[in-house]
Amino acid sequence: MESEMKDLNSTPATPQPPPPPPSLDDSSTKDDRPLLKPDSTESIQELEKKCAAYVRNDVYGVMGSGELPLKEKLLLGLALVTLVPIRVVLVMSILILYYLICRICTLFSVPNGEDGQEDYAHMVGWRRTVIVQSGRFLSRCILFVVGFYWISESYRIPNAQDKSSSTQNEAKDQPEEPERPGAIICNHVSYLDILYNMSAHFPSFVAKRSVAKLPLVGLISKCLGCVYVQRESKSSDFKGVSGVVTERIREAHQDKSAPMMMLFPEGTTTNGDFLLPFKTGAFLARVPVLPVILRYPYQRFSPAWDSISGARHVLLLLCQFVNHMEVTRLPVYKPSQQEKDDPKLYAENVRRLMATEGNMIMSDIGLAEKRIYHAALNGNNRLPTVLHQKDD
Repeated sequence: MESEMKDLNSTPATPQPPPPPPSLDDSSTKDDRPLLKPDSTESIQELEKKCAAYVRNDVYGVMGSGELPLKEKLLLGLALVTLVPIRVVLVMSILILYYLICRICTLFSVPNGEDGQEDYAHMVGWRRTVIVQSGRFLSRCILFVVGFYWISESYRIPNAQDKSSSTQNEAKDQPEEPERPGAIICNHVSYLDILYNMSAHFPSFVAKRSVAKLPLVGLISKCLGCVYVQRESKSSDFKGVSGVVTERIREAHQDKSAPMMMLFPEGTTTNGDFLLPFKTGAFLARVPVLPVILRYPYQRFSPAWDSISGARHVLLLLCQFVNHMEVTRLPVYKPSQQEKDDPKLYAENVRRLMATEGNMIMSDIGLAEKRIYHAALNGNNRLPTVLHQKDD
């Protein structure tokens, strides 16, 4: 997910040279200066203050490998031999079951191949209904299996949208059906965000091209209608990811049968207490969006996926007897004409609204600072290997 939104901001109209590597500013000039000098006296603690949005604060330590108290070791050992095997078997069984459902429903069907994509999201009839409903149910089952037994969901009306009594009376006289959003905008904390949104909305996502070729997951991603990021050379008629996503958002806004797009405009994960600057790719379609805020309260292990390896994170997550998730849904955000004309303004206003209603701190750092922080944790302190590496 760290690179999906970066691709949305590429200009789709004409081919252009590959974008420059991420940098600390908007300049495209390559900078090989060391960001963390070998003899720098800046400590990890000082760096954590600057990159607070990426710091883990649970009992397992920054990288999930800290020294644990005896009680935590005993609980972890007990879960490893009892809870983890059961959960792994159940999750794999659910995944295989849904794969078989998708395989049966897509038999003798030709996937949509427009714009270099390949998906079954535009199927109609009972097959599409079975794929969507079973997908939503089984996604919630997986969340239940890994410890999210209860998910607290709330609907909040922002104070900024409160209207006078006269305006409310006019609205009563002229009832209007809420406008369908074209995209769901969500803060990004963990891969669990995807499972929740699948269970709640079953939207389409942006994914790497290689995902389509993965066993089990590949077919499921096609049934979701994922927009695949293609890094290879583009032909003159290739619209690019930004163009495809924009069209999908507009289609979802106009057609109730089309799946909505699910986008994480921060472009990377945080620890859940901060909200990073939004990329504009989700707002280029100039249509309403649905803001959703996710939080993961915890006591021992934080479900936030940051500064910890994927395998270690999954293992520790499965070892938790109970995990918690809180969801806040905001009303559909309808852009003003000024916001439609200025995607940056549109993105920033939605971000400020989500930060206020979700009680999150707005941070100005981005993926470049995250790489610096992670590099420092791993003992790598030079710009060429921190910022100029290929995104995974």
